[in-house]
Amino acid sequence: MQVDWELAGRIARSAAKEDPPSARPDGLDETAAAAREQVVAATLLTPRDTLPAAEWVSRGAWIDANLATMRATLGPVLEDATTSVPSTGPLGSLQNAGGAVVAAEVGALLGLFARRVLGQYELSLVDPDAPPRLLLVGPNLDRAAGELGADREELVTWVTLHEVTHAVQFGSVEWLRPRLGGALRQLLGALDVKMDPRKLLDLRMDDVKALADSVREGGLLGAVMGAERKAILDRVQGTMGLVEGHAEWAMDQAGGEVLEDVDALRAAMDRRREDRAPLLRILDRLLGFDLKLKQYQQGRVFCDAVVAARGVEGLRDVWSAEDLAPSSGELAMPAAYLARTGRRAA
Repeated sequence: MQVDWELAGRIARSAAKEDPPSARPDGLDETAAAAREQVVAATLLTPRDTLPAAEWVSRGAWIDANLATMRATLGPVLEDATTSVPSTGPLGSLQNAGGAVVAAEVGALLGLFARRVLGQYELSLVDPDAPPRLLLVGPNLDRAAGELGADREELVTWVTLHEVTHAVQFGSVEWLRPRLGGALRQLLGALDVKMDPRKLLDLRMDDVKALADSVREGGLLGAVMGAERKAILDRVQGTMGLVEGHAEWAMDQAGGEVLEDVDALRAAMDRRREDRAPLLRILDRLLGFDLKLKQYQQGRVFCDAVVAARGVEGLRDVWSAEDLAPSSGELAMPAAYLARTGRRAA
């Protein structure tokens, strides 16, 4: 399937409706540097290398960054579907229509998020050579400060803390990026996205809606994942829940030292926030992910439970080895995790 990524970008920009340029805050580099020190002190995790510089970007620049990551991650899998279908004729036409549907969905989703996202630690899980970026979406932060009745400087500091926390996590934990990237490759490799002409002939040629529905139902062009992949999916869900829950915990610990009213700011942000990044929303439809906001909330509760039982050092030790990371089940039942890792923790 040939996805028109340029079309996806045009749709995203049209949906995003770029606001006027936003002025980069004075002292943003210093804010990011201070956030690093605060997160390191709160989490006891120390990044191996220098963290990426904070970038104050437009919605269009944010779209470009995410579109590039999506193309690198999903493009090879989707394009592999073309190997069994001629590029011309009725089947090729239907396949091209499917590529346009995917482009439209990706573009619409990116455009929606581009209007709301405040910041992002942008990281390619499948390309270790791609440098990570720390993006702050200026127009959205300006607008959010007004909508939330928050001080702009405080809000920027809060969002920077969140994204720097992710940068510290991935910069400190050697197994984290390879674990998620390897699992993602396995899951994408398990997809059966090659079109079966016999199945396509069962569709009415003018029924593009049926093709669009097949995308929305989490099974792009009959994509399937065998039962043996459930363990991989479980690891991904558990790890992502830990990543987000730990970020929530760390933000409260670090933010309490530098922000006047963390509780009020968090309450306002919780009313506004989206549940997960655009790439994960697309992967929902490809892989049948069920990574909901509930799991992120469980991740925060999990971190609180580990700290209550073993202190901050115990929470740091969760990151010390890949086999100490919780499964999705343990994320929901911290007592089971604490029992399993009792000896290791001792």
